[in-house]
Amino acid sequence: MSGSKEIVGQIKSIKNTRKVTRALEMVSASKIRKAQDRMQAARPYARLIRQAVGHLALANPEYKHPFTQGRTEIKRVGYIVISSDRGLCGGLNNNLFRQLLPRLREHQEAGQQVSLVLIGRKAAQFFKRIKVDIAAATQDLGEQPKLESLIGAIKIMLDGYRDGSLDQLNVCYNEFINTMTQRGTIEQVLPLPPAEDEPMLQNWDYLYEPDPESLLDDLLVRYIESLIYEATLENLASEHAARMVAMKSASDNANNLIDELNLAYNKARQAAITQEISEIVGGAAAV
Repeated sequence: MSGSKEIVGQIKSIKNTRKVTRALEMVSASKIRKAQDRMQAARPYARLIRQAVGHLALANPEYKHPFTQGRTEIKRVGYIVISSDRGLCGGLNNNLFRQLLPRLREHQEAGQQVSLVLIGRKAAQFFKRIKVDIAAATQDLGEQPKLESLIGAIKIMLDGYRDGSLDQLNVCYNEFINTMTQRGTIEQVLPLPPAEDEPMLQNWDYLYEPDPESLLDDLLVRYIESLIYEATLENLASEHAARMVAMKSASDNANNLIDELNLAYNKARQAAITQEISEIVGGAAAV
């Protein structure tokens, strides 16, 4: 019965693991709704300010903000990479990193320097093993990320673009499509792309108070901060959705494995009983 005892131990261990995966699945299912609500609340503001900033990129021919001006030659590229702080969410983070790595290789092959700002513990753990410049890193944002926790890391990239040490800035995150689908997304942040929803038929401008320089600088910085903040909320909702699906799959696999082990245990137990009966019958016949 030594084999049966080993199988019983395996069944007990898998049941304990199933308790953990079921608990994590239920926790993620309860958190995903709140994460979706925060994400949905941030989208209208981000969409409208993106539209206004896109118009500003084509307006005001007399003054052009540095954030709206593209560089003739790209020598240094920056990426803000947003990941989760915890694992057990399937291939969410690794799929995003695998999508980014070919672009990093292309920049290096073209002689362009790459600088990263990492948001989330998993990104820091992954990219510290790669030969790439890490300008800043932040983690432990929690279930309710605060913009104040992101401003410092964002400012490093914005200052780099202002002083010319950075020629392009992109953000890399997981976009929440639905509970079953999360899409790795890489979007250009600087220089600001023009609005695509309303084509500009002629040159036009806004009226600025007190002056276009200070107003545009505040507005564009606020826009970029809101863009990164919305991407952080999208990534958080994607994390909970991916973890819920991964833990449900793990629980289902545990159930299947327990069924297979129960069948193996019953066969081993039946074989042991049959052997004992054969030994008893053989002993009785010998007498």
